[in-house]
Amino acid sequence: MNPTRNLESDCINTIRILSAEAVQKANSGHPGMPMGTAPMAYVLWTHHMKHNPQNPQWFDRDRFVLSAGHGSILLYTLLFLTGYEVSLEDIKSFRQWGSKTPGHPEFGHTPGVETTTGPLGQGFANTVGMAIAEKHLAARFNKPDCQIINHNIYGICGDGDLMEGISSEAASLAGHLKLGNLIFLYDDNHISIDGSTDITFTEDRAKRFESYGWQVIKVDDGNDIKAIDNALTVAKAETNKPSLITVRTQIGFGSPNKQNSSKAHGAPLGEDELKLTKLNLGWSSEESFDVPADVLNKFRSVKETGIKAQENWDKQWDFYQKTYPSESKQLMQFISGDLPAGWDNNLPFQDPNPKGEATRKSSGRMIQFIAEKISNLIGGSADLAESNMTFIGKGDFLEPGKYENRNIAWGVREHAMASASNGIALHGGLIPFSATFMVFSDYCRPAIRLASLMKIRQIFVFTHDGIGVGEDGPTHQPIEHYMALRGIPGLMFMRPCDANETVYAWKAALERKDGPTILSLTRQNLPILDRTQYSSAEGLLKGGYVLADSPDKAQPQVILIATGSEVQYALYAYQKLISEGVACRVVSLPCWELFEAQPIEYRNEVLPPTVTRRLAIETGISLGWERYVGLSGKVIGLDHFGASAPGDVLAKEYGFTGENVLKVAKELLS
Repeated sequence: MNPTRNLESDCINTIRILSAEAVQKANSGHPGMPMGTAPMAYVLWTHHMKHNPQNPQWFDRDRFVLSAGHGSILLYTLLFLTGYEVSLEDIKSFRQWGSKTPGHPEFGHTPGVETTTGPLGQGFANTVGMAIAEKHLAARFNKPDCQIINHNIYGICGDGDLMEGISSEAASLAGHLKLGNLIFLYDDNHISIDGSTDITFTEDRAKRFESYGWQVIKVDDGNDIKAIDNALTVAKAETNKPSLITVRTQIGFGSPNKQNSSKAHGAPLGEDELKLTKLNLGWSSEESFDVPADVLNKFRSVKETGIKAQENWDKQWDFYQKTYPSESKQLMQFISGDLPAGWDNNLPFQDPNPKGEATRKSSGRMIQFIAEKISNLIGGSADLAESNMTFIGKGDFLEPGKYENRNIAWGVREHAMASASNGIALHGGLIPFSATFMVFSDYCRPAIRLASLMKIRQIFVFTHDGIGVGEDGPTHQPIEHYMALRGIPGLMFMRPCDANETVYAWKAALERKDGPTILSLTRQNLPILDRTQYSSAEGLLKGGYVLADSPDKAQPQVILIATGSEVQYALYAYQKLISEGVACRVVSLPCWELFEAQPIEYRNEVLPPTVTRRLAIETGISLGWERYVGLSGKVIGLDHFGASAPGDVLAKEYGFTGENVLKVAKELLS
């Protein structure tokens, strides 16, 4: 390279060239966004962000989220250059089998990646949850003489992120909560896949965010690193508002024929255009993936800065531990993710009661119990706290100036709630739950899917399941939702049949660290079963269990399988069949995923392969139940939408009664 070159320009161009070369080698990817955002990324990562490449898990690090996840090679290049465990070979293996550098950033796969992004807007909403977590922990643990939790959440978003509705939901809440620890750089390049954003996206984004309560700072030239640096300084100084820095960039910057064109978005530049780009940027090296030594040294100086920053924090931590031993012990336990010893002593089991109670109420009681024992449980509802019964104790909502509170009022923002709750889990130190009606899981689904993909502990409390919702009608009666959610790999879907199964469902959800859990709960009362007559509700921890069997333990002639509110109907039929001398078994199967994780011997013990007369009962679509009833069995399900009427009327009309279960069971036996 030219000896008179500017080192900072070379650092920025190194990001551009490495990104373009990696995409070219893979013959797949998105070079335009990294080439346009390289200056802002360089300034943020080398001048402002507090991070230690030697220890990506340092708890008081600043978090960085690339919400525009299609530009993943930008993040991988930054990780490599600043000294994380991402090598040049990993950059060369971009988007290849087994590499650390997949097509979109994946949490848990690449050191330094804070969340999985790609579905646009998800990363944006994740950061809101991370910022809430930082504010909450800081409010609870910081002392006047020691700010042990003090970091910012940074992100880069693009036009696509801001078009997605989830970003509007999340930005609105962030402004309301005055999350001054949240700073976004907006890659305002005016280009989307279909061409100029003029064809779809002409609103004034700055005014929109100002109306949300954000500080908006404009940078007119995406290559003006001094202006970007100043903007970040101003953003960090504003502690009562989140900040959006709109940076007017040029997609594919440096490419003579594709700059400012949608052609630079999602396809390699091409070998000829890549050569022209290098020439245009003054890149004299003809070797691919060449990183000048002084450029690498400049980037790697971040490691020294990061080590010093953590060393300073470590000194604060030593002081904190000595001065505030109780708080430091609790904070360490929060960060570990472990539950306090003995938290599950004296669980709030309920006595048998034929009248019973709604499992949403059982869940609400369990939440109060848990909140007393596990003080890093935090969460809330999408404007349905009273209906979901999720409000913790007699406290107040988390609000500006009250960040220590554990109840989050999400408003009617189901999608942002689910995604921001993912961010809380990803930040660490807290166990989040989020709640709404089961039917509105549709609005949460993209975030639920990502929670499963990332294997993070989040608990979704979805009440008003099934047709028991009654008069609200088919718009509010989840029919296809059980199976749709069971279809998400790694998601644990639980539908407890009474108060005591609900207690164990919460226990299983809390003790699971490697994925999210859904609790599917009723609005209507369910009988609290007499566990001296039936098997212990602890069987839920195995996903499915023999709830009731023939008195003489004879091989069953018919097996009735049910979940949630339908177990009571199976038990009615069971009692009648037993009284008539029919060997019958009832299996409660609240969680397929847990059941499938059991040894085959146990599963065959519960559902003997030789017993083919099987009947499943559930107020949802029958699709999927063939797994358990086989070709010879039957399903009482609901393969159509419901109607508006009292829940007990709907149950009778649609065949969800003990009498109908008995009738169909006898048909199987005949």
